[in-house]
Amino acid sequence: MKQKSRAAAMVTAVVVVLAVLVSVGASLLLAMAPSAAADALGSTAAVAAVRTDPQVLGWAFIGAALSTGLAALGAAYAVGRVGSAAIGAVAEKPELFGRVLVLIGLAEGIAIYGLIVSILILNRVA
Repeated sequence: MKQKSRAAAMVTAVVVVLAVLVSVGASLLLAMAPSAAADALGSTAAVAAVRTDPQVLGWAFIGAALSTGLAALGAAYAVGRVGSAAIGAVAEKPELFGRVLVLIGLAEGIAIYGLIVSILILNRVA
């Protein structure tokens, strides 16, 4: 049983690290591309040309999709683990319901953070 929980923790850690790396990489790519083009050509038309570049748009969409998807997977795993422990705690002590609800909300916040990162990435290209 201990080995199973260790493997689950490793999978969760890998998913979180992958989501962070993809989000940061896509954000850096989108942040650097327009400014580098504007510096090189000195015009706002260069920024518009880079934003409509299919390569940049493709990486932006991949980054947004992965940040949302992986954050949702991480949140689902966290809510599953916290929720099952919460049900056991509330079954023994019903007065813990408010505290347990806060913990489940914190676990769900992971998905909201992934969605916010996706919105920021897509706003940068739009």
